[in-house]
Amino acid sequence: MPRIVRLDRDGPYKIEPQDIDPTKPIFICGCGLTKKAPFCDGTHKTCKNEVPGKTYRYDDQGMASEVD
Repeated sequence: MPRIVRLDRDGPYKIEPQDIDPTKPIFICGCGLTKKAPFCDGTHKTCKNEVPGKTYRYDDQGMASEVD
């Protein structure tokens, strides 16, 4: 199923180390494209060429197209 995502951030949300493993931060997805929700899997790197203020549609293969 295609998803419409508007990127308002440049990357994931970083959560500082806590009780589980104090040496590693946890990253929560900020783009909505991750396959490991709610955790970041690096997919936001495909959003780097997006133009601010535009909305893009991503298909299941991660290909973007601009939405009018």
